Amino acid sequence: MNHYPYSFNNYLMRNLASRRAAFDETPYVYPNNLPGAINLIREAVSGERSDELFYDYLIKNAPNDESRNTITGIRDNERKHNMMFRQIYLDLTGRSIPGAQNEEVQYPKHFCDGVRKALHGELAAVQRYRKILFAMQNRVHINMLTEIITDEIRHANLYNFLYSFNKCFNM
Repeated sequence: MNHYPYSFNNYLMRNLASRRAAFDETPYVYPNNLPGAINLIREAVSGERSDELFYDYLIKNAPNDESRNTITGIRDNERKHNMMFRQIYLDLTGRSIPGAQNEEVQYPKHFCDGVRKALHGELAAVQRYRKILFAMQNRVHINMLTEIITDEIRHANLYNFLYSFNKCFNM
C-alpha cells in the first residue's frame, strides 16, 4: 500500500516539468539568446581591443619587470581572445567584424589604480562571456569560450597578485 498521496513517478514528472518550464524562461536557452550573444561578441571584440591598449599603458608604467612580464602575457591573451571572438562571429553570421576605429581608453593616474580597474574588468568580462557561452551549440565555439573565460579568471588572479606584490593596498 502506498502511503504517499502521489506516486514517485508523478512527483518526478511534476518536478521535471516545472524545472523545464523555469529553464525555458531563462536567457540560457540557445535560440532565445543567440541574437543577444552576437551583440555581446561584437562588444567583446571592441572591449578586448580597449583592454589591449589599456594593458599597453600598464606595461609602460609597471614599476618592475615581474609586473611588466605578467601584464604582457595578459595582453597577449587578450589579442588571442580578440581573434577567437572574430572567428566565432564570422562562423555564426557569415560576416567579419570591422577593425576598431580610434578606441577611447581612460588611463589611470597611478599604476595601482590601473591594476584595480583591470581586475574589475576581467571579472566583469567573465559574466558577459558566460552569456555568450550559454548561446553556443557548436563544440568548437563552446571550447573557445571556455578557454576565454578561464583565461579571464586567471587574469583576475594575476591582477590580484600584482595588487599585493606592488603593495597597492598602501596607496
